[in-house]
Amino acid sequence: MNLVSVERDWVIVVARSDTTALRSILDGVSTETAILVNLAMNCASVIVEYFTIAKVYYQVPELQHPKTTPPIVPQNEEQQTRQNAWVAFKRAIQKTSSDLRLYFTHPAFAPSFSIALLYCTVLSFGGVMVTYLLASGYTSAQIAAMRTVSVTLEVLATWIGPWLMKRIGPVRAGLWFLSWELGCLAIGVSIFWRYADNVLVSTLGLVCGSMLSRIGLWGVDLSAQVIIQEASSVVEVEAEKRGAFSAVEASWQNVFEMCSYTSTIIFSSPSQFHNPTALSVTAVFFAWLLYSSFVKKRRGHLVHWPTCMSPEKQQATIDELFESGPSRRREGL
Repeated sequence: MNLVSVERDWVIVVARSDTTALRSILDGVSTETAILVNLAMNCASVIVEYFTIAKVYYQVPELQHPKTTPPIVPQNEEQQTRQNAWVAFKRAIQKTSSDLRLYFTHPAFAPSFSIALLYCTVLSFGGVMVTYLLASGYTSAQIAAMRTVSVTLEVLATWIGPWLMKRIGPVRAGLWFLSWELGCLAIGVSIFWRYADNVLVSTLGLVCGSMLSRIGLWGVDLSAQVIIQEASSVVEVEAEKRGAFSAVEASWQNVFEMCSYTSTIIFSSPSQFHNPTALSVTAVFFAWLLYSSFVKKRRGHLVHWPTCMSPEKQQATIDELFESGPSRRREGL
């Protein structure tokens, strides 16, 4: 609920089109000694979170405005609707259909669905990959060190992302980050498949590719959310429909995350781990294709050629050569 309402809806109203205010530093570290501390912090944060959310809600009058005007229903009809389960079910289906139609037809669909596709992966330091590394002979200390490096790169992406978006814009930055992620994972998985008989080389290649890809993952996620959330952006989710859009987006993320877990259920043996890795790279590739189509539609091209290498310049050079060719031959005669 907080993801949809506070992080995706309230933050846009409070930021008031301030792009810098929409950016945050995301971090996550997990160690054995931090379990109890994390539990205590979560329990203590419930009270603080409740009062801070309430304070923000009452300090920003725009948050108190209803997104839509509720229809006026007569008392007898309202009571009848509550008693009629079929009518309630039908309305839920209609609401779901309306939200899905909004999501798939909205201009922000491509970057949003691209991010959702990235959740179909086992190439992260989650439970699946950690289990595989343990089965491959790595110790908990070694995995903790790898995860520390991965988290460091993720935090680094929160600085690289705003810097790159400031220079080339969030649309191009998202394509750059997604291309970086796809390239790192493709190289890592290729090494993993090529040297399958050498556990050390294959796993190190996979781990290094996964760690480096986190820069691209966090960068493209930040770029896509800026595209979706930025109030002054061309691709804008209307305030009345922002909650529905974000809810459908989160639903698709959960669906693709379940797909990644399903792949490990089907291919449960460590010797079959190459199949989920192939599925992960395929999902990133389709995300890249979808986001590239969005960039092509928005900018008219994918690659920003230098002036000397632009198609117009190349065509002008070719025309000049053809025009000067006959005159040079005449001069030679």
